[in-house]
Amino acid sequence: MIESLDAIFQRRETLESGPSSRVRLVRRFTFEAAHRLPHAPAGHRCQRLHGHSFQIELVCEGEVDDQTGWLIDFGDIKAAFEPWLEKLDHHYLNEVPGLENPTSENLARWIWARVKPRLPVLAQVTVSETCSARCEYRG
Repeated sequence: MIESLDAIFQRRETLESGPSSRVRLVRRFTFEAAHRLPHAPAGHRCQRLHGHSFQIELVCEGEVDDQTGWLIDFGDIKAAFEPWLEKLDHHYLNEVPGLENPTSENLARWIWARVKPRLPVLAQVTVSETCSARCEYRG
């Protein structure tokens, strides 16, 4: 199949305009908290009270601003999450309103619902309970 002249010119203009300036920024946070999973099957170890050193990653995605040279200041990502981090760190998650069943999945959605309005470029929330288990939520 022969490529149309319009398609050739469009492809050439895209190549001449340089590389894409779309990026993904990741800001990592950590906190300690206790929880239990009240809806886990009977006898499941997660029904018992236990704790984790949680890691949260907030991923922001978008176009780099030509003037500033960045998508968003990393400090702005921190500022958007910090009030919620304070509600989680060294707390019993089951007592945090909206986290009565604090699975990784529910925690990721809880964070998304609170941070996304303050951080429109938020693309993903990752919650890691351990070094080998995590949940990735994209809204």
